[in-house]
Amino acid sequence: MEIKAGSRLACPECSTELVVVKPPSAPVALTCSGVAIVEATADRPGGGHGDAAGDGALVGKRYADEETGLEVLCAKPGPGTLAADGRVIEIKGAKPLPSSD
Repeated sequence: MEIKAGSRLACPECSTELVVVKPPSAPVALTCSGVAIVEATADRPGGGHGDAAGDGALVGKRYADEETGLEVLCAKPGPGTLAADGRVIEIKGAKPLPSSD
């Protein structure tokens, strides 16, 4: 699956839905707790993740993979952990504001 800016993606096993903010510089395998992410319009059985641990995907947060440049926004939360090529994708931190001395 080609990941383009503005694409709506979803996990077929849980409620996680994503919007691509910045596409990756190279092809990447995007997963949610080990399950390949699909387009949001695809048929999703929604069986759930048996091994979901951690906070899962949090609504309104941006997740970024520094190696590929991929950046996604979580539109609907879910219990799964996002990963790109097996690397866990972390929440993107806020940019520090310049000091006004």
